[in-house]
Amino acid sequence: MSERFWIDGVEYLTDGLSEEGRALVKQLRVTQHKLHELSNQQALMTKAKNAYIADLKMEIVKGLSGVDLGTLFADD
Repeated sequence: MSERFWIDGVEYLTDGLSEEGRALVKQLRVTQHKLHELSNQQALMTKAKNAYIADLKMEIVKGLSGVDLGTLFADD
């Protein structure tokens, strides 16, 4: 069964590939999947970093002014 893969926007079929070529296509797919996972992980880490920065800013304001912004803007 022939599978499709793309290189630089051009579609290819695995039909004419040797076993080594098919193995390379498989490794390409594994690599692309891992890159996607890492991209998702980077987005998660960036979100966490931004949350830590926001919390630190509130702590700095609290330390300088004595006002706890977290309680001022709480939903309770």
